[in-house]
Amino acid sequence: MHFHDDSLFPENQEKLVIQAAPYGPEWLPGDAEDIPLTMDEHVQAAVDCYSAGATVLHIHVRELDGHGSKRMSMFNELMTRLREAVPDMVLQIGGSISFAPEEGGDEAKWLSYDTRHLLAELDPRPDQVTIAINTYQMNIVEIMTADDLDGTSIGDNPALYKAYRNMVVEAGPEFYLEHLRRLTANGIQPHFQLATLAQLETVERLIRKGIWTGPLVLNYVAIGGGFAGRHPADLVEFIRRVPDGAVLTIESSMRAVAPMNAVGIALGQHVRVGNEDNLWFRKGERMTTVKQIEQMVRISETLGRDIASGAEARKIYRIGEHYGSAEETLARLGMVPNRQPGQRGFMLRPEGSGGDLQRPRPA
Repeated sequence: MHFHDDSLFPENQEKLVIQAAPYGPEWLPGDAEDIPLTMDEHVQAAVDCYSAGATVLHIHVRELDGHGSKRMSMFNELMTRLREAVPDMVLQIGGSISFAPEEGGDEAKWLSYDTRHLLAELDPRPDQVTIAINTYQMNIVEIMTADDLDGTSIGDNPALYKAYRNMVVEAGPEFYLEHLRRLTANGIQPHFQLATLAQLETVERLIRKGIWTGPLVLNYVAIGGGFAGRHPADLVEFIRRVPDGAVLTIESSMRAVAPMNAVGIALGQHVRVGNEDNLWFRKGERMTTVKQIEQMVRISETLGRDIASGAEARKIYRIGEHYGSAEETLARLGMVPNRQPGQRGFMLRPEGSGGDLQRPRPA
């Protein structure tokens, strides 16, 4: 992304989109006071998040025994109720479905490709499904401290801790190519979950090859353990490398969520909060998802940046848009065009309103 002299002026930035993740699939009831269990509680959590200022809802579903649900019927039921309860929210399904271990806690893993593909068939359709790109480690406890985990099911259960420490995201080309095809066929926007420049470059190749021809909406995932860490220089470099026309949300973990998001808000990006990512305010002081949303609203308003409404969030996320070709996608995202045969030098963006390209010198 390019920053002009006036890019930090809040009146020139997009209104802030707050993404809420209130369903905490790695936690069990009792780990936080606001983890929903019943379907009514799932719906109420969404209503409370929206009322506090969140306009994007990251969705998981929990069975009554406290474990994350892997049943599509549960997702369908929740989607139906959410469309009625929070019609203006962007509804985003977590693409892992539920990575929580089964009873016993010996293995935390993402489900099979075939099961994850079923998210493209939900009825009613979600606005988005998150998608991982490339297979990599997802050790979510690597940069959590003992204080972070104190009194939680992960902190109190060595087997569960080990399961999360050894978790791997399986998302190779066999998965993401087919998943993108199915999401596109059903009019569902992929929300890319990225942590490294290598993953961002893979997505750029998908765009340049015409495999993905739509808006580039993504999270920078800074949770360590195979994902990005918390070094602010890495965050700034990732923002610098993201195309100008992309939409970027900052996602971190535990007590780093607020400072990482504060940087993101100041730089014109968007934020994610919730008990899936964080349970704490100050050291030893619990903080609910709603309180985290309210904190982001205060930080943004203190900087003079407005909060997006549900309708504005849909426009910012470009929900429902799809483009006709790789060339159109590159132009919409503000990226330089693909090299044509015989062209030398660096590629330049389109020139003028007619869309003619500034051509490098011929061979």
